[in-house]
Amino acid sequence: MHYNMYRMKAGIYINKNHLSENKPYLERIRRSLEKSGINCKVVYGLNDLEGIEVLFVLGGDGTILTVASACAKSGIKILGINRGHLGFLTEFQPEEIDEAIDLVCGGNYTVLKRNMLEVISGKNVFHALNDAVIQRSTSGNGFSNTVDLRAEIDGTPVDNYTADGIIISTPTGSTAYSLSAGGSILTPDINAFIMTPICAHSLHSRPVVYNDNSVLKIYPLCEKTPLNLIVDGTVVGELGKEDTVVIKKSDYFVEFITRGEKDFFNKLSVKLNIWSK
Repeated sequence: MHYNMYRMKAGIYINKNHLSENKPYLERIRRSLEKSGINCKVVYGLNDLEGIEVLFVLGGDGTILTVASACAKSGIKILGINRGHLGFLTEFQPEEIDEAIDLVCGGNYTVLKRNMLEVISGKNVFHALNDAVIQRSTSGNGFSNTVDLRAEIDGTPVDNYTADGIIISTPTGSTAYSLSAGGSILTPDINAFIMTPICAHSLHSRPVVYNDNSVLKIYPLCEKTPLNLIVDGTVVGELGKEDTVVIKKSDYFVEFITRGEKDFFNKLSVKLNIWSK
């Protein structure tokens, strides 16, 4: 899609905790965009996103996850510039800033849509780009060694788990926490989610890949075991025995600006240092 660059409004999001080290990049992007006639503002919080069409995100995957849900709800496209560690969700390196700006200014980019999870707990609804995690509490009086959970997909029991918890991941998040817990990697074009137990106390409990049009329900089985609900790395609540968690595909999706390259496994090998490029 080609934008009229004199009407487009762009934003630059940066983690305030890393402002000093990233300020030169921020100023470089801002000057280049304004020189090209694009209205631009620095975004420090989710309340500053109104009217923005493209958001340049300076940071790592955690920084992108901070804004992903809000951008999805507002139809804002994300362009990630890696200033973190792995940068699975970032398309560009700092030395490629000029290329990224040229793509936006010329409209010569590809938009990659990534599905999200909708996570329902009581009256609370959350949206996750990477994953939702239900796991044992590890702090204070709520500490527990394992948790007991039952999983049902479309009303059919899958398994009862005694484990540290369960990860429910999108294909985007399959290379994150789920992967470290033994889950499979899902390519971005697969219409599926993956449920991965964390340190299950059973030889038969294994990750389950299922259709993303299905509805997953997780039931706590032990009244005395406190559980944390974590959405994209943020603890959003504590669950009791009566607190069923319902997880399904969200109506929202995150749009990333990319070059249009489709070599997923090459990028994967570079990010995971499988071999030197």
